[in-house]
Amino acid sequence: MIATILLGSGFLAQAQEVGLQLYSLRNQFKMDVSNTLGLINEWGITKIEGGGTYDMSLEDFKALLSEYDLDMVSVGAEFGDLENDVEKVIKNAKDFGAKYVMCAWVPHEGNTWELQETKHATEVFNKAGKILKKHGLVLAYHPHGYEFRPYKKGTLFDYMVQHATDFTFELDVFWAQHGGADPLELMKKYPKKFTLLHLKDMEKGIEGNNTGHEEDDTNVVLGTGQIDIAGVVAEAKKLGIEYMFIEDESSNVVTQVPKSLEYLKSLK
Repeated sequence: MIATILLGSGFLAQAQEVGLQLYSLRNQFKMDVSNTLGLINEWGITKIEGGGTYDMSLEDFKALLSEYDLDMVSVGAEFGDLENDVEKVIKNAKDFGAKYVMCAWVPHEGNTWELQETKHATEVFNKAGKILKKHGLVLAYHPHGYEFRPYKKGTLFDYMVQHATDFTFELDVFWAQHGGADPLELMKKYPKKFTLLHLKDMEKGIEGNNTGHEEDDTNVVLGTGQIDIAGVVAEAKKLGIEYMFIEDESSNVVTQVPKSLEYLKSLK
């Protein structure tokens, strides 16, 4: 169990664990769901973030999760469902026994993301988050980079955080930096707003932008890119962030994740 190993290395506080965002293995799931879940188990990971069943019945998929000792602690939700069918979101989270519901993208026209879009998203998240709270669930929005555009003396992300009354944030350190922010400084600036993390490193030399898009293979082994992963992990310990999910979108994910886990074990 990876949590035990990491706790032994002395950098993770009690109850914190390193998990995996299942999107990392999206191509592998297309070929064999059972073997892919088995691979995660072999890596020593027990906590996962996902939400779908890969065309299997819920019952059969959950049986595989049980077989491979995998606990779905966070599920994804579409923005449209949070806005128009929150009961669907609640049911999916409850079906998996998840605590967290995360939304990773807000649809918008082209590359248009300004105050109007920011306000609308914030209102939707607050409304849905309030309902989710009543069911024991925590809503976390996963910024993708376009939210870090300038606004007044800060950014549109600052607006979202300052108006987030009933939802939290999942910080994807890759996309935050790609969008022009400093992930570590964000954690220090808003210590009570981040409840989840995506650990993802960016190839050195890559210059970000405000689109929320980048080539998948710019995801590299943790600790080998341009993001201060060690600093982020140390800060996560201080803040007591419950789960840090590795997300590796590259075509080399199967070889890179074990190396990333070794890097995390090396941190003191």
